[in-house]
Amino acid sequence: MNSVLVFFVNGKKVTENNPDPEFTLLTYLREKLRLCGTKLGCAEGGCGACTVMVSRLDRRANRILHLAVNACLTPVCSLHGCAVTTVEGIGSTRTRLHPVQERLAKAHGSQCGFCSPGMVMSMYALLRNAEKPSMRDLEMTFQGNLCRCTGYRPILEGYKTFTKEFQCGMGDKCCKVKTFSSENDKLFEASNFQPLDPSQEPIFPPELQLSDFLDKQNLIFRSERVTWYRPTNLKELLQLKAKHPGAKLIVGNTEVGVEIKFKHMLYPHLINPSQVKDLLEIRDCQDGIYFGAAVSLSEIDAHLRKRIEELPESETRLFQCSVEMLHHFAGKQIRNVACLGGNIMTGSPISDVNPLLLAAGSQLEVASVSSSGEIQRRKVKMDNGFFTSYRRSVIEDHEALLGIFLKKTCKDEYMVAFKQSRRRSDDIAIVNAAINVRFQENTNIVSEISMAFGGMAPTTVMAPITSQLMINQQWNHQLMEKVIESLSKELPLDASAPGGMIAYRRALLVSLFFKAFLVISQKLGNLGDSLPTKEQSGGERFHFPSNLKSAQIFECVSSEQAICDPIGRPQVHAAALKQVTGEAIYTDDIPAMAGEVYLALVLSSKPLAKITKLDASEALALEGVHRFFCHKDLNDQENEVGRVAHDEHVFAAGEVRCCGQVIGAIAADNKTLAQRAARMVKVEYQELEEPVILTIEEAIKHRSFFSQHPRPLIQGNVEEAFTQADHLYEGTCRMGGQEHFYLETHAALAVPRDSDELELFCSTQNPTEVQKLVANVTSLPANKVVCRTKRLGGGFGGKESRTISVALPVALVAHRMGRPVRCMLDRDEDMLITGTRHPFLFKYKVGFSKEGLITACDIECYSNAGYSLDVSVAVLERAMFHFENCYRIPNVRVMGRLCKTNLASNTAFRGFGGPQGMFAGEHIIRDVARIVGRDVVDVMRLNFYKTGDYTHYRQQLDHFPIERCLEDCLRQSRYEKKLEEITAFNRENRWRKRGMAVVPTKYGIAFGVLHLNQGGALIHIYADGSVLLSHGGVEMGQGLHTKMIQCVARALGIPHELIHIAEASTDKVPNTSATAASLASDLNGMAVLDACEKLNQRLAPIKEALPHKTWKEWIKKAYLDRVSLSATGFYAIPDIGVYHPESNPNARTFSYFTNGVGISVVEIDCLTGDHQVLSTDIVMDIGSSLNPAIDIGQIEGAFMQGYGLFTLEELVYSPQGMLMSRGPGMYKVPGFEDIPGEFNVSLLTGAPNPRAVYSSKAVGEPPLFIGSSVFFAIKEAIAAAREDEGLSGDFPLEAPATSARIRMACQDKFTNLVEIPEAGTFTPWNIVP
Repeated sequence: MNSVLVFFVNGKKVTENNPDPEFTLLTYLREKLRLCGTKLGCAEGGCGACTVMVSRLDRRANRILHLAVNACLTPVCSLHGCAVTTVEGIGSTRTRLHPVQERLAKAHGSQCGFCSPGMVMSMYALLRNAEKPSMRDLEMTFQGNLCRCTGYRPILEGYKTFTKEFQCGMGDKCCKVKTFSSENDKLFEASNFQPLDPSQEPIFPPELQLSDFLDKQNLIFRSERVTWYRPTNLKELLQLKAKHPGAKLIVGNTEVGVEIKFKHMLYPHLINPSQVKDLLEIRDCQDGIYFGAAVSLSEIDAHLRKRIEELPESETRLFQCSVEMLHHFAGKQIRNVACLGGNIMTGSPISDVNPLLLAAGSQLEVASVSSSGEIQRRKVKMDNGFFTSYRRSVIEDHEALLGIFLKKTCKDEYMVAFKQSRRRSDDIAIVNAAINVRFQENTNIVSEISMAFGGMAPTTVMAPITSQLMINQQWNHQLMEKVIESLSKELPLDASAPGGMIAYRRALLVSLFFKAFLVISQKLGNLGDSLPTKEQSGGERFHFPSNLKSAQIFECVSSEQAICDPIGRPQVHAAALKQVTGEAIYTDDIPAMAGEVYLALVLSSKPLAKITKLDASEALALEGVHRFFCHKDLNDQENEVGRVAHDEHVFAAGEVRCCGQVIGAIAADNKTLAQRAARMVKVEYQELEEPVILTIEEAIKHRSFFSQHPRPLIQGNVEEAFTQADHLYEGTCRMGGQEHFYLETHAALAVPRDSDELELFCSTQNPTEVQKLVANVTSLPANKVVCRTKRLGGGFGGKESRTISVALPVALVAHRMGRPVRCMLDRDEDMLITGTRHPFLFKYKVGFSKEGLITACDIECYSNAGYSLDVSVAVLERAMFHFENCYRIPNVRVMGRLCKTNLASNTAFRGFGGPQGMFAGEHIIRDVARIVGRDVVDVMRLNFYKTGDYTHYRQQLDHFPIERCLEDCLRQSRYEKKLEEITAFNRENRWRKRGMAVVPTKYGIAFGVLHLNQGGALIHIYADGSVLLSHGGVEMGQGLHTKMIQCVARALGIPHELIHIAEASTDKVPNTSATAASLASDLNGMAVLDACEKLNQRLAPIKEALPHKTWKEWIKKAYLDRVSLSATGFYAIPDIGVYHPESNPNARTFSYFTNGVGISVVEIDCLTGDHQVLSTDIVMDIGSSLNPAIDIGQIEGAFMQGYGLFTLEELVYSPQGMLMSRGPGMYKVPGFEDIPGEFNVSLLTGAPNPRAVYSSKAVGEPPLFIGSSVFFAIKEAIAAAREDEGLSGDFPLEAPATSARIRMACQDKFTNLVEIPEAGTFTPWNIVP
């Protein structure tokens, strides 16, 4: 037995005596080896930020396997004899970038950079396996990677240059390389990329290749709680199972790892069968293929694809179904290590593969060891009795699954499988189905049939009653009608069943069978019923488009512009090279300091209760646990905090008002120990008599509103206008919240300095706010608290005010203990604690003429604020200011109410209420168009604001180019032609429908609080001519630092390479505003110019005296002449104010508006609710772009985030107020496969803006609402489906337009089978806030 772990990392041998079996590779890399390029994003294998490459020698095939894996799930103990490559191991800025790193950076595919190392390593692993991959390989490679910033297009643009589709014999003259006519009119020059040279890659360690000594070792690693075994033969494995029946077999750790991390399961015995040959064999047989239970899904997929090419089609129908299902099974990193045996033994009721295996009647081989030591084998058939209960099967605990036999199909046997999930790629199923039918020879008469379904019971289930009904029946429409009726009765779902979506799941059950019926009927050809042409496409499924198209159109700089002047040029993000090499430092990458402790938070599990007992004694008894902090450690003033009103507490004082509220904190030696101890703190509650309020409707019912709310906005005479209107219409619309899902969760590190100073390193958009509140909590003056922020791994508003949940406890504990303190929230903690975008409900009444001209609107806006105010007043106010979007309404009454609920406090999110308000406006304009029977674009034109018009808050529009944006976008998108194509498509297809929508946007640029509209800067010029710039903004991926460097370069007339920004810090620029409201470039850019102007004035005499000298010579001369080379800059937006109908009726609320138009075309599957975005065209007016690459990246990223808001991203809460969607497993942000098949972005030319730096406009938030064009296109497609059923085009559709909502809105004979109990007669599994 051996207890020494040996593996290689980046070519260096690592030896660890008796490693901890609970350590993941990610923890080991970051904490033990200090390789922090690999990031923690979710800890459940769902985001790809932790991707590394694991290489091992397959001695059976004598080949080296290079596998992209999730380091967050990979047990470090499983790496014995393997080689690990991290992002640091393939290239660096100090030596040489690898082509994979270079192309991602130079194609502008790295914004915040937190996901970039994972992207790099996924692509690198692909290239190590395929020198010239295909676009399909690219698609599969990134299924397990998420990016919240870029919108994915630039990542694919950069990496498709490696594919065989991109490369041709023309070299640099290839048309795909030279897309444009000159170097000035494209975002990057692909021909300048360094070539990929596979011969230069690091070799596999010879020590591992030459000797199998490590492979033959029988391993045992023990820790205090867990023992890890790696047997080398079957008998040893079975003996371990006999001795420890509850032991878990670990291959990929993709299920057990999640259970240990998030369900806090403890498995004392873990067995790794990676060296047991019996579980690793692949054997081709005459009637099928045998796969060992530990063979990875990727290996199974590759082997099945090979056999599909070699064998007759009729024999491979099960294989074909299997590879189709595996294609969307998790991500590539999971498939590389997860095994089929693990899926079977886990027994998930929503497993992707178990329905297939059940429908196919697959045979399993199971083994155990007898008391005499003999190996006993038995065959087990996967049939209706295989799964006995939730996650249990007929296989006994002491037995081990050896392998699975997949049979060949016969000529008259057909197999079809479908899976429906929230998102197509890397998602668990909502419902899946597998249908295996065998017909009597050369007929359409059913001989045998097996149907298996997931998501309809606590186990994967079959439908024996319905199957029996089909025997000896003809496969035709009459049989189909009987089947769907029988299925709906045989497999019901309780109204309170786990997973929710009851009506949808029941509808999917019969809809998926109908899809199978359509597919099999077409395969039967003349033997079956002839299908109407309109129905045939109903059996199809969506696929990732292989020919992605995109265009980015922007204004080129003048040929007369100086080469060193970077303004207007598509310059690479200043930190991109560091980000793609893993060298960029984020808060938690800062090395541990001497004496540092880790802080873990104790959180409320109740939405509303009194705390009757708080006992940390058991936790404090653990060795290495130092202290417990709660509200008793602060006085009332110190404990009371908040962004606007101090209505929150650092630690809950006596009562909790939501699940996830911070009650206390444990300080311990390390993260694992601190979190374990925090779970041991005993909290007892007493329920309060007042009702728990979670939803907007409940708040309205109980009149639970904050007393602070925006004043009504009233313009004109609404009632009089209503009496004169040709039409009156009353409607409602509703949209849910949205999780920020920045890849880097909240993190803070506090370091005491002297006895009365604190230095904070904090992942925040608002360092000054953190400084101010930390000063309050610690009773220190602000000048003794410094908050420093190097960069954020995404923010989107979520780190503007909610940083207090982490930063304040960390600072307090550091101050009290006199030791450095660190905390970085896990993904589930972050999502539970920090709040979301505000859900909204709108109720409106609108008056309009028979032509569609809107004359009056009365609208009520209800916002779910959560339990505290935070910035909710300002969010609601912006929604009220933006509700009319781009449409002039002369008579308006807008009322706003902040609903006080028992949810985590909702907060700022990109758009800050604007998208919610405009969502109502777009409903209104479409209601009007529908009622008057006119094209919605014509009604838009009729109602558009014109230059010189006044808004309902009395701001005059100086320049309003929305019609120009619209015309450009209509032309760019070929709107009229597409409209004709969509009409024809919908006429020819019953179960697939298309829709197209045009959405304009008008977004006001300014903080709603007057004093925040200011910025500052500090510039130091050193004697060597280098420039250090500090300003009041935080870099969070939006390219702010890059733009500020560009501004300084132009203002001082120097190359940008001479300029550096170190960080945002309160000891450099004081009293800064949050980096928010899309204003950072405007405020800080103008402050930078102010500082540069001062420096230029000081340098002017020297330049005049020495006109032919260089910059460095001028600076040296200035230094010698004792000229100050340091300057501060300041800027306050002029001529703006806070609107008040009486005291300030003519205030300029916003400095200016950013406008744009988007047009999206969508196709929906009416049977499943799935959809695909076929094309999106965007035209944005952003003035004169400072950096087209960054600005277009912001537009694309904002669009995709808006697309997620309005279609995919659904927050799931329990009726008790607990957020259940606390990670990428249940919460789905858009992935690579969700980008439009054609994605074109144009920047409006010739539209300079006189009110911002270098005539630019703000760009971060305005494009987000254009994502709603997909929502409204989906609604058009649904309307087309409803028209076929003779149903009204006036129907409710809440956002997000999830697959469930789309399917249930497409009412038909299948949905009509579903009986929905009345609300109030049952307790739903989840609620909508």
